[in-house]
This record gives sequence, structure tokens and C-alpha cells, in this order.
Amino acid sequence: MSNRLKSFSLLATLALGLLLSACQSQKPAPAAPAASQTASSADPWWKHAVIYEIYPRSFQDSNGDGTGDINGITSRLDYLVALGVDALWITPMYPSPQVDFGYDIADYTAIDPQYGTLADFDRLVSEAKKRGLRIVLDLVLNHTSDQHPWFTASRSSRTNPKRDWYIWRDGKGPGQPPNNWLSWFGGSAWTFDPQTDQWYYHYFYKQQPDLNWRNPEVKKAMFDAVRFWLDRGAAGFRIDAVSRLFEDPNLHDDPILPGKNAYGDPNIEHKYTDNLPEVHDVLRELRQLVDSYPGGPVLISEADEPNIAELAKMYGAHDDEVQLPMDFQIADVNKLSAADFRRLLDEVENNPAHGWPEYFFGNHDQPRPWDRYGDGKHNDQIAKLMAALLLTPRATPQMYYGEEIGMRTTAPARKEDVKDPVGKLGWPKDKGRDGERTPMQWDTSKNAGFSTADKTWLPVPPSAAKVNVAAESKDPNSILNFYKRLIALRRNNPAFRDGSYISVNRDDPDVLSFLRKNPAAGDSVLVVLNMSASPHTLSFDLSSEGIKEKTVRLVLAAPELSSAGPISLDSVTLPPFGVLLADVH
Repeated sequence: MSNRLKSFSLLATLALGLLLSACQSQKPAPAAPAASQTASSADPWWKHAVIYEIYPRSFQDSNGDGTGDINGITSRLDYLVALGVDALWITPMYPSPQVDFGYDIADYTAIDPQYGTLADFDRLVSEAKKRGLRIVLDLVLNHTSDQHPWFTASRSSRTNPKRDWYIWRDGKGPGQPPNNWLSWFGGSAWTFDPQTDQWYYHYFYKQQPDLNWRNPEVKKAMFDAVRFWLDRGAAGFRIDAVSRLFEDPNLHDDPILPGKNAYGDPNIEHKYTDNLPEVHDVLRELRQLVDSYPGGPVLISEADEPNIAELAKMYGAHDDEVQLPMDFQIADVNKLSAADFRRLLDEVENNPAHGWPEYFFGNHDQPRPWDRYGDGKHNDQIAKLMAALLLTPRATPQMYYGEEIGMRTTAPARKEDVKDPVGKLGWPKDKGRDGERTPMQWDTSKNAGFSTADKTWLPVPPSAAKVNVAAESKDPNSILNFYKRLIALRRNNPAFRDGSYISVNRDDPDVLSFLRKNPAAGDSVLVVLNMSASPHTLSFDLSSEGIKEKTVRLVLAAPELSSAGPISLDSVTLPPFGVLLADVH
């Protein structure tokens, strides 16, 4: 290949590692200052933030009942400050029957007792604020629980004032739903209710009836809930399933696609139940609402759009909708492909709305990155590679709890152990999402420090004996300390904080390379990520970017190199799945 040139000499390799030893202390990485302490005052806080998703059931149990809670989160805030994150996105903590573990909400303006009280929430916000952390809540606009008082009233009679708050229709005939729409979780998206002899619509479980967003009373009630949490100090919302707010009022059948899903249903194109234009009207009004509050609350959308062009629409025609659409295109590559990541990063960087990117690789709905991207041999090194890919581009990164220590996906071994309804329905083809929701692994004490209970809501994985915060904090070469170093770099290095993104060596199929360039500060950083199991030697000509020097200074590398000295851009060697960050001028 044209960009794999002459071998790096042994002398240069030895010199490089010694310089790395000087740059990378053998002590655990120090805590990074909060983004609010380093970012330009002209920038919104979320532009430079690192967002950390917490699944509250699994983060920290404070009362010994085996389930995580709000006070548990509060007790771990100092750890999160030391890690260097800036905002905590917490998945739903509202009262719920827990059919979908909180995404079936029975009250939008309260806290489920299993997690604590509103006073506990207020204390969390207050203690977080003292530490420069913000709290972002999950906002489930699309549907409620079937136990919500709104739905209880709606299903009571066809003439109830809240009847039109949900989607009710007659069937095509006896025992036949109104059309062929399918639930995301299997089976018809319609459930027959004999009490009023009609069917109600649910994009997800039957216990999650969809709200009728064509009814202005629904919008008012939901916006009132938004105000309730903003008034209590929420710094914004991650909006769940936002593209599903509206359905075709004429109930056209969705097109059928080839094949079947894990539930045995035909694959279907959700043409008439997803991404309808009216979604953007709601988002514009919601943006106006949050913009009326001080502090610049952020909106993050669960925008699993089919391509970047559709994703870009979430920003709004005038940057007046969502500030940070979650980029599922990047998240779901699910293989180490320099070409695929390069193409997608370029597409997002040049998105039609010129919106600020938001990247993630792990969340509560998908197997952990350690497993998805690992090859079974180099998983820890690949986890560091993925950390660099998350934290070094021009974007707001979003992490998932435990990602920073390399937590594994630990799926149930038996169907009777499954808690997630997805796994109960799809077993064994789909074992559900329990595997990525296991308790946080803090140390080697009982239940990995998560809980003093005899039994936790999900079992603590055996991997916790070695993979835990306490052990990795002491290991300078751990995944945890690599995350800390990267987060500190994006705080303190002007090229990462304010620099542009420029893809280089674009023809290399195995190595992803890009420049973070900040001419105003005179700083640029070259990021080189080897996404293959073979060592690679590369050459870089950055003269077109105004960079004339051919020797550069190492900033960070993984794995550590064994010698020190200047790096020549004529010959840069990376080991398998190697990461190299270098200052260039």
C-alpha cells in the first residue's frame, strides 16, 4: 500500500518509548477539570462535555435492597469527577410497573420509591452542581405505562375526556387489528381492549400505549412535565424514541420486507409509524421551551436514523430542534473497519445541518463494546482503541457506565434467569439486554461493592474479581487510566477542545488517521488508530495542512512503547490495534 512505507528502525522505536515514559507517568492519571472550567465562555457547555450514562438500577445500591438508587449515585459523584465526565444522563427513575424497566412511566413528575424520593433527587442535583456536574434526565414522550392514570381514564369508556389522548381504532373485522403495524418487541402493534370493544396502538410493548400527539392537551401535559424537572435543576433531556411520536392517521399498511425477525414476525418497514414530518414541529417547540431556561439545557435525541442525511434533520433547519442527535450510524458499525469509520466520520463532519456531532458506542440497549469490537485476544487493547475513537474526534462523546473499566456483556445462561422482556420473548435467538445491564464493578468486596444485599437484581459477573475500579485505579496501564488520560487531553489540549477534524491518509483500509487542528492556538494533534491485528508502518505528508516539520512529539500511545525520541512522520509504526497521538506543528 502507498501509505505503508519503510520499516521503523529499532533505534527509533526504542527512542519513541522512552519519550512516552516521560509523557505518561506510571501513576494513575489525574482527574481532569470539568469542561465548564476550561471551555470558551462563548460555547454551550454540552459542546465540550463528556456525557456518562447511568442505568440507576445497576450503578450503586445505598440501602442494601439489591437495586441501585439515587443516593447510590450521589455517593459515587467523586469517582465521576475523578474520571473527568461533565454530565450524567440517568435512565428513567419515574414511578413505573417496570415492564420495560422504567420506560413504561406511570407518573412523569415523581420518583419511583425503589430509587428514592424527590428530596433525594434534589440532593443529587445539588451535590452534582457543587462538583461541576450536570444531571440529564430521560424523557419518554412517545408512550406511557398502561397503569398511568391517563390511560386508565382513556380506556374506561369511549366518551372519557382522555379517550383521545391515545390511539384507539376499530378493527378490520372480528379479531382483526386495524392494520398490519408491528410492535418493535414482536407481534401486532395493536391490542384489543374488550372493555370498549376497540384496539389501542403501541409501538413497543402492549403495556406501553402510544400517546396521541395530535391532541394539543397531550403536548401541554408533557411540556408541563418538562418544566417540572427543569425547575428542579435538570440540565436537559435525552428524548427516548422521539422519531415515533406520530403515526399515519389514515392507517396505511407498512411495507413488508424479506425475512423474519427474532420473534418470528415478518420484517417490516416502519414507513407510516416512524419519522413523520410532524415530529419536527414538536422538537422546535420543545427547544423553545428549554431555551427559555438559564444554563443552556440540552436536548439529546435517540435518533436511530437510517443515514446521516436523516439524522441531520434532527438539528432543525435553523439549529432550532435537538442540539445532540445520538449517532447510531457510528455506534452500530459493530466491526473494526477504518474505511467505514472514516466514511461515517466524514459524513457527520459535513452533515447538511452543520450540526455538532454526538458519538457513543455503548448504552443500555446493546451489548458492551468490549465484546462487540473485541477479537477474543486483544479485547483490552481494542477497548483503548475504541476509547480513543470516542474521545478524540470533534464531537460530544457519550459513555456508558462500566465502559471505562472494560465491563463485559454477561448474558443469562438460562431462560428462567432472564429479567428483560425482550429476552423472554426472543430466547434463545435474542437473550435480551440483561447482559449489558449488570451491576457496576467497584472492587472485590461482596457484590463487587455494588450492594450489601444477599441477592442483587441482576447477578454480578465473575469478571468483577479482576475487572473493577479499585484494581484498575492502581494499574497505570489499565483501561480506566487510559480513559482518564484521554478525557484530560480533550479538556486541556486546545487542538482537541477547539480544533477542526481533518481526515488524512484516506486510502488506508486498516488504519484510521485524522488531524485535530487549531491554528489559533498553534496546536495540532495527529491521531492514528490501527484497526487491524497486524503491525503497520505509515508515512504522513501534512504539508497541505501547513505542517512542515517531519518530527513530532508523542502525546499518548497504547500499548506503551519501550523507548523515547522524536517521531519521524516518514515512518510511524503501530502495533496491532495500536493508538498513537502526537503533537504536530
